[in-house]
Amino acid sequence: MKTLVAYFSASGVTAHVAKKLAKAIGADLHEIAPAQPYTAADLDWRNRQSRSSVEMKDETSRPALAERMSAEGYDAILVGFPIWWGVAPRAVNTFLEGCGTEGKIVVPFATSGGSGMRIVNAALAPSCRGATLKEGRLFAPDASERELAAWAQSVL
Repeated sequence: MKTLVAYFSASGVTAHVAKKLAKAIGADLHEIAPAQPYTAADLDWRNRQSRSSVEMKDETSRPALAERMSAEGYDAILVGFPIWWGVAPRAVNTFLEGCGTEGKIVVPFATSGGSGMRIVNAALAPSCRGATLKEGRLFAPDASERELAAWAQSVL
């Protein structure tokens, strides 16, 4: 099964986990990078007017990405991100809607300082047209390659 590990990371925590996961399972790696990088002010969740707050309040918000990627040729996409407001950052929706998920397995994984993944799949489902969206998992920043590989094997 040809697998892509795609990730969005604002602080580097999710990037660290995604890179370990891709290495552990021999998958290709792709960073979901916004066309306009987020600043510290953009990420201030306490400020209702910050870029991230405004994007997350609007379920239709789709921030532009630095690069569009096709998932053609992949059987599965493991998509990683930090939890923002209980769901994936809107850039993840932009990626999934643009990469072509039809006929693929999509499995989210996340990092979080306190939020769980309770509503992640419900929020991601409309962006995964034609895909089999499986329940994901929350990982600690220090998750081992062995733990990540075992999880990937169990969901793919």
